[in-house]
Amino acid sequence: MKNVLILGASSGMARALGRLLCRDARLILAGNDGDVLNKIAADLELRSNGNKPAVYDFDARNVGSHGIFVNKVAQEVGKIDEVYMFFGIMVDELEAHKHPELAAAMAQINYVGAISILECVALHMEQNRQGLIVGMSSVAGDRGRASNYLYGSTKAGLTAYLSGLRARLAQSGVHVTTIKPGFVDTPMTANLRKGPLTTSSEKAARCILSAAKWRRDTAYVPFFWGLIMFVIIHLPEFLFKKVKF
Repeated sequence: MKNVLILGASSGMARALGRLLCRDARLILAGNDGDVLNKIAADLELRSNGNKPAVYDFDARNVGSHGIFVNKVAQEVGKIDEVYMFFGIMVDELEAHKHPELAAAMAQINYVGAISILECVALHMEQNRQGLIVGMSSVAGDRGRASNYLYGSTKAGLTAYLSGLRARLAQSGVHVTTIKPGFVDTPMTANLRKGPLTTSSEKAARCILSAAKWRRDTAYVPFFWGLIMFVIIHLPEFLFKKVKF
């Protein structure tokens, strides 16, 4: 049975993914709220008829602990076969304009924390000559929009990082998949207006698993966001500056 590490395991999409994987994988749930993770683990144990996930404390901001974390998981659970990285925050854009430290904190988690832990994971998998890394970026990273360019910039950086990591690990038997979700109904987006393009966490998780199974390089979730972003990316700048979205 493969060992699957889920970073940010309390997020909406991560919970949905765990429910899809719990029967066929040994899950390792990692996050910064142990009480919530233990409840999730208990639920997944019931769903899988006794396949109880392991729970580990993980703080994306504490980059100095990331190498120790990966080594501890590998020693106690075994070789890490797959990693799904879900953690991230989205601060209120207008508040971040007034308080730039909020934007800096978001970048620390969404980008700095992400590259720190994934570099540690990559080294582990590179040594074992096999593995899968699935990183959650966002359609917001494809082009900086006035309404969320601070969040989008952290995801743009992550997308570029995952692309380079994929190229680096290509000869090591390790694959890297970049996931770019559109609007997904999760606790992080609870305060945003829901529209016809909003996707459930369950549907998003199924799309993510499909992309992972087929070792896609990049996957929009759901797929139609690829068409939407193609149009947005190719809008001339003089028009793009006039569009309010």
